[in-house]
Amino acid sequence: MLSHPLEAYVTERQHSLNQSWHDAKPATQNSAECYGYGSDQWNYPVSEDCLYLNIVRPSGYENASLPVAFWIHGGGFNQGGGVDQRYNTSFMIQNAVKIGKPIVTVNINYRLSAWGFLSGSEELKDTGALNLGLRDQRLALQWVQENIAAFGGDPSQVTIYGESAGAASVGYHLTAYNGRDDKLFRAAIMQSGGPINFGPQLDPLGNADMYNELTRRTNCANQTSPLECLRALPAEQLNTAINTTSATLNVTNFMPIIDGDFVQKRGSIQLAAGDFVHVPIVDGANSDEGTAFSPSPVNSTADFEMFVSLSQEGGLPANFTQAILAAYPDDLSVNVVASLGNQRPGPPFGAQFRRSASYFGDVAFIAPRRKTCETWAANGLDAYCYRFNVIPAGIPAAIGATHFQEVAFVFNNVQGVGYIPAAVPPFENKTQSYRDLAHFMNSNWISFVHDLDPNAWRESGAWNGTEEMWPKYTLNQPMDYVFDANVSSYAEPDTYRKQGMQLINDNALSVYSR
Repeated sequence: MLSHPLEAYVTERQHSLNQSWHDAKPATQNSAECYGYGSDQWNYPVSEDCLYLNIVRPSGYENASLPVAFWIHGGGFNQGGGVDQRYNTSFMIQNAVKIGKPIVTVNINYRLSAWGFLSGSEELKDTGALNLGLRDQRLALQWVQENIAAFGGDPSQVTIYGESAGAASVGYHLTAYNGRDDKLFRAAIMQSGGPINFGPQLDPLGNADMYNELTRRTNCANQTSPLECLRALPAEQLNTAINTTSATLNVTNFMPIIDGDFVQKRGSIQLAAGDFVHVPIVDGANSDEGTAFSPSPVNSTADFEMFVSLSQEGGLPANFTQAILAAYPDDLSVNVVASLGNQRPGPPFGAQFRRSASYFGDVAFIAPRRKTCETWAANGLDAYCYRFNVIPAGIPAAIGATHFQEVAFVFNNVQGVGYIPAAVPPFENKTQSYRDLAHFMNSNWISFVHDLDPNAWRESGAWNGTEEMWPKYTLNQPMDYVFDANVSSYAEPDTYRKQGMQLINDNALSVYSR
């Protein structure tokens, strides 16, 4: 593990370290994660000294210059870490060599919650110390440009990839500085997230109530400089103040904001203007994303209407809510969790849970994914888009192929490393087809990193399957690639729930503020 110094303190912008060493530097164990708040911490050590990156490279390629896969973890910008063993890239490195597409991988940590995304005061705005977690990621990308060659990586062949908030982070780097291309990467992979954010994007003072509550809890509110007071606090004292949830302060609500610098405009505006880094992408989502985000129980149309109308602060306009209800009918033939057929979930989900989950998955992930793929195609850029349609072990039938479940397949983690004891290993008691799909998906990801084409690995002789080729996304023929363990993976038209997703995308700015 290689680090950035502890000088990168809360609410302080980081900087490059102009130092070198001549003797061997110990890098034999993982770092602590950054302070985070949620189940993804899973008892991993946490520390303010957390800005480290982890590099894995194959043996036997000492004189090579290999493509680089740069992983940004998810967790809602408030939890998780690059050292989470579910993101162990050793299996990916092993498979990359096996299929003749060797790569180097990099995993990073970045500051989370209020440590990385504090906002809400004029003083903080004036310092420019906003979106620090994104700036941590950016500095790590710059470090890779300067140093990855020493580890056998090619700085001109970097692909950034991530899931959920990690995929949203990839989207922020695609649109950073109004889409300025700093040549930090040549391609991007987004798994359940992207440049159109999954929620409203606030302005610098939008979190004023949370900032004021934090300064009140820490006795910094009446200081001449509340910001300097926060900076002077012991880390554990600040951590305790952040980690005490109330109606005013919630650790999950510290997110990237429009800072006028790194994040200059809302993603929908930049995509419409073509203000993003024009590189090839892989972009996808899971069939049943919304089961992880829909409120419950949803027993009736009245319940669904209430949850939709209250899903955004201040409420959705009444006429727009009615349009959503019409676009998302109580029709099990088009609702998510198709594997349930005509079955309605019982308690605690409710009879119309599948209807609700269809909307909440589309609005957060699937509709923005479709818009991103359309935008890339409209600009003549390569986009490979997908739908993950697998229910791993330990996931109830009513939840289906929900959020995060593709990760074990992407990392070829068939052993389930990092899942026990907090979760059931995804491949436990599953058929060989699940392991075969993991190898297939992982090979596609590696191939894209190596050749900018997920199909290229099939030419190496390592593939003996029957899966269709993964087509590029075009406006004339918009196609998703469906990854499925029960049938051979295939391409399908990206036209399902067209009315609802069109309504969402047409109102990305005016209604959803993103």
